Amino acid sequence: MDIDYYEILEIERTATKEQIASAYRKAAMKYHPDRNPGNPEAVEKFKAVAEAFEVLNDPEKRQIYDRYGREGLNNQAMGGAGDYGNPFSTFSDLFGDSIFGSFFGGGARQVRQGGDVRTTLSLDLHEAAKGVTREIHYRRQEICEKCGGSGAAPGTKPETCRFCGGHGQVQKSAGIFTMRIPCPKCQGTGKVIPTPCPHCHGKGVVSRDVTREIRIPAGIESGTKLRIQGEGNQMPDGYPGDCYVFLQIKPHPFFHRDGMNLVCRVPIRYAQAALGGEIEIPTLDGTERIKIPAGTQNDDVIKLRGRGMPTPRRNAVGDLLIQVFIEVPRKMTPEYENLLRKIAEIDGDTVFPQRNGFGSKLKNFISDFFSAKEKDKEMEKQSAKKPDGDSSSGTDGKAGERASKDHKEKKSPKNKAKK
Repeated sequence: MDIDYYEILEIERTATKEQIASAYRKAAMKYHPDRNPGNPEAVEKFKAVAEAFEVLNDPEKRQIYDRYGREGLNNQAMGGAGDYGNPFSTFSDLFGDSIFGSFFGGGARQVRQGGDVRTTLSLDLHEAAKGVTREIHYRRQEICEKCGGSGAAPGTKPETCRFCGGHGQVQKSAGIFTMRIPCPKCQGTGKVIPTPCPHCHGKGVVSRDVTREIRIPAGIESGTKLRIQGEGNQMPDGYPGDCYVFLQIKPHPFFHRDGMNLVCRVPIRYAQAALGGEIEIPTLDGTERIKIPAGTQNDDVIKLRGRGMPTPRRNAVGDLLIQVFIEVPRKMTPEYENLLRKIAEIDGDTVFPQRNGFGSKLKNFISDFFSAKEKDKEMEKQSAKKPDGDSSSGTDGKAGERASKDHKEKKSPKNKAKK
């Protein structure tokens, strides 16, 4: 049964922030544990009015609560919107720390809170997608049944701490400042136990295994933290902590989660990709047959809208993405191999767009690469031919030597005889 925060504070659903704060002040003063010592029912009511005030006083939380109820806030707990704080901190923020000090002569001890506990729950993907109610098992501290949480042996009772006068706090001065600290004698409880309970050794609590049910909302993600309020460690003369459940989604053999979408890689044969056909695929609701269009390429994606994961934060569902990949057989029969060779011969006279594009790019790359190499070699040769001195005078000198040599050869007797 869902909690009605408006009923807890005894206000209308149209109440203003001022009316909400006024109703909380009245209820908090009525049920505060320092006004109701030894009354666990008052502690629970004090926590309930603090929770109601935290939600209704926050416009965003109030809007979620008005629309979805308390379960909507719990689903938002993964982002912090449904996480309620310490009820005594809420009280202090509104009233101040010293209000009960003025009522009870100062130094009123604070009600203690039990520690939080944590447990882990594993779910499969189908449970996470549809939502499920599961049992959780964990260990926590509970009030000792032998002593009723007093910590004193049967037939005895705790005594008021003389060091702090039962307030649980003492004053400590530091120069001009005075502060209150927990009593070092009674550890802030205001009581001492002369004869401890043999069952709990004076602690007032014992460790026990507990089992609780928890509702997992649909679309939950791995790593989500859910909070069960008041199911943590119990505390004598105080209020219990909370239980935090950390969810883990086990890997699925077919599906990979990508936010709200589910991705499934499905193998197809070359003939199916080229000619088209039907294949059987897994879904969250079982198997299903879908059509593969002719000319399907490797890593093409077929989208099935609204067949993915829901989200607990809004009314939306992701898609199922079927990513196909062409599977090449490692072993072939002679008949299959001969057919492929015939197809390969036909492919030799056929220009495919992707193949042509790749071939053109490869040809241009090789041409540019070797052209750059040739240019580098030509520049190296030209650099090697140039001497250190003036290149023009050196050229003229060699030309003069060749002209003198030719003139001598013309005057030689041997040349004349030949003529």
